[in-house]
Amino acid sequence: MFYLYKIGPIILAILMMFSFQQKVSAEENDPLGLKSEAAVLMDTDTNAVLYAKNPDEKLFPASVTKIATAIYAIEKGRLNDIVTVSANAVNQDGTRVYLVEGEQVPLKKLIQGMLINSGNDAAIAIAEYLDGNVEKFSENINEFLKTKIGVTNTHFMNPNGLHDPNHYTTARDLALITNYAMKNPVFAEIFGTKFLPWEGKAWNTTLVTHHIMLKGEMPYPGITGGKTGYTTDAKQTLATTANNGNIKLTAIVLRSDGKMAKYEDTARLFDYGFKEYKRSTLNHGERFTVDHEEFYLEKDTPITEDNNGIIKKVSSNGILSIEKNDGQVLQQVQLKHKEPKPKIKLVKNEKSKEKDQLPYISAIFGVMLLGGVLVLFNVKKKATKRF
Repeated sequence: MFYLYKIGPIILAILMMFSFQQKVSAEENDPLGLKSEAAVLMDTDTNAVLYAKNPDEKLFPASVTKIATAIYAIEKGRLNDIVTVSANAVNQDGTRVYLVEGEQVPLKKLIQGMLINSGNDAAIAIAEYLDGNVEKFSENINEFLKTKIGVTNTHFMNPNGLHDPNHYTTARDLALITNYAMKNPVFAEIFGTKFLPWEGKAWNTTLVTHHIMLKGEMPYPGITGGKTGYTTDAKQTLATTANNGNIKLTAIVLRSDGKMAKYEDTARLFDYGFKEYKRSTLNHGERFTVDHEEFYLEKDTPITEDNNGIIKKVSSNGILSIEKNDGQVLQQVQLKHKEPKPKIKLVKNEKSKEKDQLPYISAIFGVMLLGGVLVLFNVKKKATKRF
């Protein structure tokens, strides 16, 4: 007992030190102290990652899945097409826009109902219109996301985000999907809609976005769009875009325990991004030299710049890295290689030499001929004087 009494404080001190080291390590990995399990802050236009917490952890997205469904539908479908609602769509669980079997609705209206009011029934109607059934839709949208947007850790089983163990994504992939979608003006308009009058066979109302930062219940300057999500397995999820007039940002938070926590995390991300970063442009034609090889920019290129300055590094294969002073890579740009002008060596053959000599020979002959004419003229003149 005495022995244990003696070593007890030592063990306690070691445990406290280990606990402190873990806390310091966690704070270093997440200095903003976010409550969400995963998060990413990206420049909306350049895809520069400005802040990340577990960005590549595969998690359930819940209804933020509908961002992908919306941009896929906008690009593949025709917005004025009339979609006939099926019984399968009507019988979906969760949030709906209360569609009726056989009801005919324009595709754009379904996309609006899906994004603004998170209608699970509208999402299924869209999937069946695009690809015939949900299974084929899942196959096609996964291919679309990989080949068109370049995601690497996403697999969707349905268009609405209702729970499925094989339906997952990451904070990084969701940010890339949102950034891609925001370049489409139709998507950006719907994503930023706060209120929309809705007239349906079974439901006449005004749709109101569920995103409280977007609709102003939790005011934040510059919010341009947003989509909420929740299931028991996914917990709280959120996608939000904002613009301060200089730089556009996209914030994704996944697996948050509290409804307000995801908004608080989003505000922290935006506070950090707007304070620390700005947008600038690399001008067309700007040149960079590496190992005597010259590279240049084909067009004006927007970049994300740390307010404390950036470092530009070019690799031997012409990839320009935009880095912070601490070495963190913000963005990479592929440069164009400037091919050196070939040196032309003229090799003259005998015939060409002869041709080159002709002008000189002709000139000499001409001078001699002129001299002979002058001599004859003088002789004739003297002879005339004698007579």
